[in-house]
Amino acid sequence: MFARAIQRMLFGSPTSVGMFRCGFLFCFFLLTGFLYGQESHVLSGRAQGTTYQIKYYGEERVSKQEIDSVLKVIDQSMSLYDANSIICQFNDPNVSEVTMDDHMAKVVQASWKTYQDTRGYFDITVYPLVKIWGFGADGAKNVPSQEVIDSVRQIIGMKKLEVKGNRLAKRVRNVSIDLNGIAQGYSVDVLASHLTSRGVKDFLVELGGEIRSFGSKPDGPFVVELYRPTHIAKGEMLRVKLNDNAITSSGVYEQQRKVNGKMISHHMNPLTGQPLQSTIVSATVIAKTAMEADALDNYFMSLTPKEAIRFANKRQDVEVYIVCFEDNTFKELQSSGFNNYIY
Repeated sequence: MFARAIQRMLFGSPTSVGMFRCGFLFCFFLLTGFLYGQESHVLSGRAQGTTYQIKYYGEERVSKQEIDSVLKVIDQSMSLYDANSIICQFNDPNVSEVTMDDHMAKVVQASWKTYQDTRGYFDITVYPLVKIWGFGADGAKNVPSQEVIDSVRQIIGMKKLEVKGNRLAKRVRNVSIDLNGIAQGYSVDVLASHLTSRGVKDFLVELGGEIRSFGSKPDGPFVVELYRPTHIAKGEMLRVKLNDNAITSSGVYEQQRKVNGKMISHHMNPLTGQPLQSTIVSATVIAKTAMEADALDNYFMSLTPKEAIRFANKRQDVEVYIVCFEDNTFKELQSSGFNNYIY
């Protein structure tokens, strides 16, 4: 449902846990180190079209069944692959409004705020654009004509939605929504809240490449390694330490296809109806919650590198690391506080 990057997690020895959106520039490595007298527990499984892994320390308090149950409830709310989910009911052209559960209501509310903060670039109504450009469940299609794009743009824009309490309504017929750009981060936050409610004090949650940490390992902080362009870093990783916060990434290599000899990505510009054009190849965001980081990593892909850095520098508790391709070479940029997280 919300698949993200290629990822492997190291819990003692390397084990591959799956591939998500093949071709993404980076891999995450979650470094857990050695244990010093404190018991560790690992929970893993499949959910939302991808995989999850949870590592926590201390007494055994949480079961895989609990985690699967929490994720199943979220799927029943916001999964585009569950025909009976609330979001699929809303996307039915014959349905004008639905009653949201608490999960969907919180995500839609956060989406409104991000829509306003990003001047309309983060927009959950872009789903029809994603489909006509060939990135929906039906797969690749021909390049849409300008007439088709202009027609679809008539149903794009969050102002065509109306929230009335826990009711989500369409102001315009055929409006449909896609919460993939924020809901997976939200799912990670929900899992983190569940762990803390069960008395777990030190853990790391990963779902489809979205990561949230709390506390630390017995031998130090949780650390994530990011691949860097090899000609810049000569194969060296960028180590980032986490401290009760989240990290997510987005990139043009997650999903892309060739159109008229040029590669395009699934990131859409809701203002033009065209795939986003930017020199940014990937954006890695650190924020207090995975939901905020998840939403912003998509937005940064729509900006110029300097605009992205400027935006992050104005936001409290938000940092970004960017790889861009300019003048026929890869370059790295980071916000002013990103160095504080380098291990």
